[in-house]
Amino acid sequence: MTTTTIGLNDLHNQFIASLKEKKRSTATILAYSKDIGQLIDFLTGEGKSSFSEVKTADLETFLKKMASSFTPKTISRKLNALKTFYRFLLNQGTVKEDSSAPIAHPRYEIKKPRILSKLEYRALRDVCRDDLRTSAIIEVLLQTGIRISELTNLSLEDINNNNLFIKPFESHEGREIPLNKAAKVALTRYLSNRPDKQEKIIFITKTGKPLLIRNIRNTIDRYFKEAGIKDACLNDLRHTFIYHQLIAGAPLHLVSKLVGHKRLTSTKRYLELVRDKVREKTKLEEL
Repeated sequence: MTTTTIGLNDLHNQFIASLKEKKRSTATILAYSKDIGQLIDFLTGEGKSSFSEVKTADLETFLKKMASSFTPKTISRKLNALKTFYRFLLNQGTVKEDSSAPIAHPRYEIKKPRILSKLEYRALRDVCRDDLRTSAIIEVLLQTGIRISELTNLSLEDINNNNLFIKPFESHEGREIPLNKAAKVALTRYLSNRPDKQEKIIFITKTGKPLLIRNIRNTIDRYFKEAGIKDACLNDLRHTFIYHQLIAGAPLHLVSKLVGHKRLTSTKRYLELVRDKVREKTKLEEL
């Protein structure tokens, strides 16, 4: 009786298919796919053709090689991918033991969220004031705390009077967020000058195609530099929203719901930043 050995690349494809069945996020699937692809390339170069041949030392050598090009935080993510992959291999019966189990995650410092000061986000507003589309993007992100992926998926019908509806996406639930005056003014200015195209996505190019996340990041990075704001990135607009709402006295659970955190602990990490600064106030802050 002969035993058929499944190829490394076939197992890679089956693993990705299993992640999709479990409805893991697109970002996680792409990252894990790349991580396991790198592992397979390494193992192939080492003459390994089956995971039954792979020992803990091989995985440690792979991670050590990766560490020469990536940060400890990224290496920890890659190790997560390996451990998830090995759980898949065990369930498939491809391996009898988890070679990734003895490997510990590298230590790395978790940076505190970067919060923009009032001077900084006002300066950012000033430098992009004549760019109506970018101005609206920045204002929506700053005044609602939504994710950039959520912003690029916004459709015209998602604006309803004083509210913004965020559609359910992958593992994220749908939710409704109030639009304050600053966000509504910026959106109105942009929409009145938006290219007259049939595309329903709100933020589009001059030719009517939806804006790509990387292009938005690049544009906002450029305006950060023009405004003289150092060590800041697009995601800091979301951090700034959360921070200022908590300082304004908004309940933790409300802020968590507005920004779409799956766990309250994700919002709680901002509490250390706002300690002794919370004002006696119960309404949302307009930045």
